[in-house]
Amino acid sequence: MVLAVSKTDNEDAVDFRGNPVDKSKTGGWLAAGLILGTELSERICVMGISMNLVTYLVGELNLSSSKSANTVTNFMGALNILALFGGFLADAKLGRYLTIAIFASICAVGVTLLTLATTLSSMKPPHCNNRIKQHCIEASGSQLAMLYLALYTIALGGGGIKSNVSGFGSDQFDISNPKEEKAMVYFFNRFYFCISLGSLFAVTVLVYIQDNVGRGWGYGISAGTMIIAVIVLICGTAKYRFKKPQGSPLTVIWRVVFLAIKNRNHPYPANPCFLNEYGNSKVPHTTKFRSLDKAAILIDYANSDQNRNNPWLVSTVTQVEEVKMVISLIPIWSTCILFWTVYSQMNTFTIEQATIMNRKVANFSIPAGSFSVFLFISILLFTSLNESVIVRLARKITHDPKGLRSLQRVGIGLVLSVIGMVASAIVEKKRRETHQNEMKKLSAFWLVPQFFLVGAGEAFAYVGQLEFFIREAPERMKSMSTGLFLSTLAMGYFMSSVLVTLTDMATNGSWLTNDLNKGKLENFYWLLAILGAINFLVFLVLASRHRYKVQNFNGDRNDENKDIENWKISNTEMVDDVEAKKTAIEA
Repeated sequence: MVLAVSKTDNEDAVDFRGNPVDKSKTGGWLAAGLILGTELSERICVMGISMNLVTYLVGELNLSSSKSANTVTNFMGALNILALFGGFLADAKLGRYLTIAIFASICAVGVTLLTLATTLSSMKPPHCNNRIKQHCIEASGSQLAMLYLALYTIALGGGGIKSNVSGFGSDQFDISNPKEEKAMVYFFNRFYFCISLGSLFAVTVLVYIQDNVGRGWGYGISAGTMIIAVIVLICGTAKYRFKKPQGSPLTVIWRVVFLAIKNRNHPYPANPCFLNEYGNSKVPHTTKFRSLDKAAILIDYANSDQNRNNPWLVSTVTQVEEVKMVISLIPIWSTCILFWTVYSQMNTFTIEQATIMNRKVANFSIPAGSFSVFLFISILLFTSLNESVIVRLARKITHDPKGLRSLQRVGIGLVLSVIGMVASAIVEKKRRETHQNEMKKLSAFWLVPQFFLVGAGEAFAYVGQLEFFIREAPERMKSMSTGLFLSTLAMGYFMSSVLVTLTDMATNGSWLTNDLNKGKLENFYWLLAILGAINFLVFLVLASRHRYKVQNFNGDRNDENKDIENWKISNTEMVDDVEAKKTAIEA
């Protein structure tokens, strides 16, 4: 889910023919609704796969628990990291509409391949009823090849959709128009509701169909849904407002770093006012990461009106400071990763636990993957409570009109994730003891607390992280900051794969066994809880040192200009010398 708000107006918006838009015939709710259908379909596909894939890998492909968990987390990690690629492609070349249309088609191809991979008998090993005794034949490399091809094709397509849908949807509203600006706020509320609705449908209806009717039917419905979404998106082409690609901010970052390295041997100017476009900077100059200032040094060949505007010869102070702002986000970014490592357990080992617990209600057996519904119910519940109750209460306690700041939300989410892992460890130990001592299955509803706690954590952490990365990023780098946020999800899933592999190696497979009744999964949960607690302490230190971005630079600019003038008065000879050299070079 990406809630990236475009703060530019619609003066540069064009229709599909490239002409200035007729706002009475384009954009608005109709166009935004057609775009939302693509994200709804992507959610149905991805959640329907990720929340129940582990049961297929373990139960039908006979893979080990650790390998199955890593397959799921690597898939989700790839999907989120590829959102950076999709965002870059849209910003640099294709634009959001064309990127969404292409990548949605790729996603549809991927789900179609997955349908075939899970339906064809040649793609699966012989059926085995004796998996607990580890006498089953695992799927071969050739049988897994088509599965992996399908999964990573879906990851590529989903990443391109995820990074652009919300931005393209917001492009359909003109924020210079008060009525449309108000409608855009509702658009994001409905966007969140839409993807949550898709997730709930996936973990209930689709998971039930996969388990009780057939994987082919479940994934086939997902493929059909995505194909319909592509058709609907294309049919609405005449109704959309388009914005031309403005170039990727990743290029700006690369140029600044490149020039700073290139000019590393040049001395710093006597005063920062001699840096390129210092007086016209849109961002206040800072002394942190001072080495990057060398990218804006006006050395001889760059000190002319023509070359000064060549970004490959010299950067501006604005560009340098924007890169500094992005680098300042990295420490907080690093402490957000472990939350998503914890979250990833909700669609791997927790689902495996549910498969060997009592899931019956009356005569109906709930699919293991459908227990994820408690995760999404918790997310929706606490998202609603955040604004209506928690924020209002926080305002009274802190006397801060914002109630909870973004980093405070993240901190609450991190604490809840730690508590969630403690609850997971306690429940798993009780489950194994119940099985060993009484030879009966513990009710799967004992898993609800960990789903509930981690879901509540996401309601705080997701919103807090998204707000932090969008608010604290440079104005011209909002889309990239959203991609940076998504990369924490990706790294969290990849971190889970690494931890599972290392734990398996360190314990000789005694913790994470194919038969969870003979393993010690609770120890892995305790490990995550301890790592989460340490991570939270590091987060507190970094968050206490972080200074929120100055939102109004005008006042600071006046003070800074006064300082510059005072410096020039006291260094008249040096200033005159620099001006003389500049005149000579230009001549």
